[in-house]
Amino acid sequence: MSENVYDLFVIGAGSGGVRAGRMAAGFGAKVAVAESRYLGGTCVNVGCVPKKLFSYAAHYGEGFHDAQGFGWRSEAPHFDWPTLRDNKTKEIERLNGIYQRLLENAGAEIIHGHASIKGPGEVQVGETTYRAKKILLAVGGWPFVPDIPGKEHAITSNEVFYLDTLPSHMTIVGGGYIATEFASILQGLGVKITQIYRRDLFLRGFDSELRQQLADEMTQRGIELLFNENVTAIEPSDDGYRLTLENGGSMETGLVLYATGRKPAIDGLGLNNTKVKVDKGGYIVADRLFQTDEPNVYALGDATGGAELTPVALAEGMSLARRLFDNDNRPLDYHLIPTAIFSQPNLATVGLSEDASKEQGIDIAVYTSKFSHLKHTLSGNPSKTLLKLIVDKQSDKVIGAHMLGDEAGEIIQGLAVAIKAGATKADFDSTIGIHPTVAEEFVTMREPSR
Repeated sequence: MSENVYDLFVIGAGSGGVRAGRMAAGFGAKVAVAESRYLGGTCVNVGCVPKKLFSYAAHYGEGFHDAQGFGWRSEAPHFDWPTLRDNKTKEIERLNGIYQRLLENAGAEIIHGHASIKGPGEVQVGETTYRAKKILLAVGGWPFVPDIPGKEHAITSNEVFYLDTLPSHMTIVGGGYIATEFASILQGLGVKITQIYRRDLFLRGFDSELRQQLADEMTQRGIELLFNENVTAIEPSDDGYRLTLENGGSMETGLVLYATGRKPAIDGLGLNNTKVKVDKGGYIVADRLFQTDEPNVYALGDATGGAELTPVALAEGMSLARRLFDNDNRPLDYHLIPTAIFSQPNLATVGLSEDASKEQGIDIAVYTSKFSHLKHTLSGNPSKTLLKLIVDKQSDKVIGAHMLGDEAGEIIQGLAVAIKAGATKADFDSTIGIHPTVAEEFVTMREPSR
């Protein structure tokens, strides 16, 4: 075949696309990666990386307050938003360069521009048509704002990282990761926050006990939570915006952030020129081996409707590259994926929740520990830490671990290895803890709560 034919043409330079392209090139494949926006995708540019930097910043406000109980005295510090915003942007630009070098050093070609499938084995970018033996769709998602009057006045998580100034009051609409994290982050940076969610409690799918405790913690910090409510219209007002609410009321706010989910970025992708199917949610249909209904066209990551997490996209990209170019046909194991919400305090989890265990008819024992962190005995901070283990009584295996508290993600990541390896409650009980730490509570919970 012509030397102008690529073994793999990747559309999308996010986490999954870059990992697949880089590994495929490392296996000797001729690879091109096309991207119309920025290298690194959502996570690096307008997702987990800048969000975590903002989360660190938000914790300092509470930390300065807590430090007084330990003898630190100073005037109330001043937070300068432009400094955080601009330093974050410099770091993101540095990471963009790293992603570029990762691809180039692996031997992959980067093509800047919007790519679409022109026909079988053909991809068009601008005026140029490229031929490919295999095509990977790794296009990710884009923020979704419901079609309500005044929707053009709302911002999304894309824009919040680049605001000129922070308003004194912001309303966040949504109840998932992004909405809940930004409610905590912006409140920690000094913004008065109202979070509106259309159901009775946010973070659907997580353990109910932790969800409720997080709601209590956020309320205690001054965040106004309006559950079973929604916004039906947005209009400009003298001081910002007036929101019309579903239950008949209205409210004024300085800025409206919509975090009501993301939709696959498939517009203009040329799927009509293929046999690739899209489900009713707009997600690309692919099997467990990332194969679509079009021969030699594959899809992975957020655009396929699975767990929309960067490590999952990375694992999928690695798995596909190995299967296509390294003769490794093992399917990816999606069982026991840990995750965290970087709220204040953090919420992290791995395995089944109490609710899900009961729904599956598993006979479980539930172990919980709720207490004040040692440092808060001097800080005066009323925050509580909540730890929880779910144990299958028949096998004694720990099938779920959940935590709400400082550095929950760091602690649950370690427990995820043990649970993935099949650790039993007896294994936890026989493990000696590190004292004094929060994590030791996971190996000292002897009696079930229920």
